[in-house]
Amino acid sequence: MTWFQTILLGIVEGITEFLPISSTGHMIIASSLMGISDESFTKLFEVCIQFGAILSVVVLYWRKFFDFTKLQFYVKLAVAFIPAAIFGALLSKKIDTLLESPLTVGISFLVGGIVLLFIDKLFEYTEIEDIKDVSYGKALIIGCFQVIAMIPGVSRSAATIVGGLQQNLTRKHAAEFSFFLAVPTMAAATLKKLWDYNKEGFTLSDTQVPMLLAGNVIAFIVALIAIRTFLTYVQKHSFRAFGAYRIVAGIAVIALIQIGVIKKSEHPVEQTKPAPTISIMK
Repeated sequence: MTWFQTILLGIVEGITEFLPISSTGHMIIASSLMGISDESFTKLFEVCIQFGAILSVVVLYWRKFFDFTKLQFYVKLAVAFIPAAIFGALLSKKIDTLLESPLTVGISFLVGGIVLLFIDKLFEYTEIEDIKDVSYGKALIIGCFQVIAMIPGVSRSAATIVGGLQQNLTRKHAAEFSFFLAVPTMAAATLKKLWDYNKEGFTLSDTQVPMLLAGNVIAFIVALIAIRTFLTYVQKHSFRAFGAYRIVAGIAVIALIQIGVIKKSEHPVEQTKPAPTISIMK
């Protein structure tokens, strides 16, 4: 991985992490187009720079995250996180396989885009305008929606936002709950990735360490801007624009696979051991 690729992937992660367009899908396609998707460090990098992105949520909502008088907030996030933790452990091998498939990303882009075109019409009635009004049951159901995002290209943000809308949250608060849920989910994914990477015997070089740090810083800065812009947008507009983008992106990915620009499936070649992958997707 070069420094240019480091910067580009950091920007992609920061923009896409909290938008309903799938950061994992975009990272898989971007690394495939750059010819670095087979590298074990790329797989580590793509997951670990999520840490920088989720830090942007903690900074923007620091009053809520560090208000220890409201224990229910933390409990609700824990409840919502449980389904992904369980299914991630049970389906880890299947997820590993899907992570190597740009075609899965293209199809998920396309299907998810069609859903977003009509999601506002499906859930026009919303009544919950404060996260404190989200019950433990509703939090669990939203967490179940997050499980769908284990399929690359689905988008953790999109899945949890749809789950929030289905549980009668407004667009703004469905998006905010999705942001909050990203913190424990992505923190767990990052820690597991680092653990697996070390367990498999891979080490970071003197060049890779600063690249990893730079990627996190870039993802953090870009995500700060993306979150503020996204929240302002969804309060005034529907999700149809994101749906249209996903459909176009999905068609483009599938077309690039068909003409051979992107390989239909990726197979690690750099390392002698299978590259470790995470069990909790975004």
